[in-house]
Amino acid sequence: MRAQRKRVICCAVLGAALVVVLIKASWGYGSDDPMKGKSLAVATNAQDSGDPWKRVAVATTASFRGLCAVSADIVWASGTGGTVIRTTDGGKSWAVRTVAGAENQDFRGIRAFDAENAIIMSTGNAEKGLARIYRTSDGGQNWALVFETKTTGIFFDSIAFWDQRRGIVLSDPVDGHFILFRTDDGGTTWKQIPPASLPPALKGDGSFAASNSCIALQGERNIWFVTGGASVARVVRSNDGGKTWAAAETPIHPVNASTGLFSIAFSDAKNGVAVGGDYAKPEDSPPPTIIRTSDGGETWQVMDEPTLPQKLFLSSVAFIPQPGYFTGVGVLRAVGPAGAVLQRFGRPWTLESRENFNDVANPDAHVSWAVGPKGFVARLDAAK
Repeated sequence: MRAQRKRVICCAVLGAALVVVLIKASWGYGSDDPMKGKSLAVATNAQDSGDPWKRVAVATTASFRGLCAVSADIVWASGTGGTVIRTTDGGKSWAVRTVAGAENQDFRGIRAFDAENAIIMSTGNAEKGLARIYRTSDGGQNWALVFETKTTGIFFDSIAFWDQRRGIVLSDPVDGHFILFRTDDGGTTWKQIPPASLPPALKGDGSFAASNSCIALQGERNIWFVTGGASVARVVRSNDGGKTWAAAETPIHPVNASTGLFSIAFSDAKNGVAVGGDYAKPEDSPPPTIIRTSDGGETWQVMDEPTLPQKLFLSSVAFIPQPGYFTGVGVLRAVGPAGAVLQRFGRPWTLESRENFNDVANPDAHVSWAVGPKGFVARLDAAK
């Protein structure tokens, strides 16, 4: 969504019981930073565990919204200035590269399959040459432009893959319908899904290119994507790989173009979570900002735990793999410009950090990665 380019500074408001702490923070949503350096009041009733996130030094000032952790050791991220970074040793060293001929691109989406193969998506107005997809097969040393559209109105929000061959890219609506392209050959070719097969977009509808996670794929054919900016935020879903679609209204009712659902994740075909809020007012996003489904996205309910961070704007959510445990409620980590929160199997939420995050990935039960503005990369190692 185009409004996502604005830079704001925010603070977190978690729950209803007030414990006021003054902090300073600045976080990026574009080129303007009107509140940089101002003192902000934070209210929270989530348990503050101390910050387990450790910043990792990377030789770049690019802002990152694309993140893919293939494993704890193999991690890729993408962002502004045509920048792509990669580590294969758990963050001890990083390759920082600029995609040739793409220095003006903002790569807000990336999907990597191993240490050598990855696909990146640029976000921007297609008519200005900013809607592109590139692919590498040599660890990012060289990138091939595999898809570009200059259709007026197209604005890529997210890219996702079921496996190394089958993937989807999502755009904001054009002529009253969301636009999606699908590949079945690893990104070599892309074919548009017939727009008429999707539910009509509402007035003001769009998706947010905040963390490359406004779309989720699961199983062999399940697709979900989230919306915002209209009178009601919806979850649009397909259970047959994009042939047929349905839309579910959620309890979130945006009052402006900067409010809605930003990220969605599923632990299995039935159980999912979506997060969002108002990125322009992340210190006081209108609740609810976290919702849950247990029927595959047909219906959505507000998560109403006592320590729920009700007013915290969250741009990314991901389940943490738990080998040997049932799916369902599971373990969740969500992040945003005001910090990171964690919930384990329905227990009280834990406020982990007040760093400025854009995206989070959990490759296994013990390691998490996150990225943000101005070259921010961080790693979390959980106790084994």
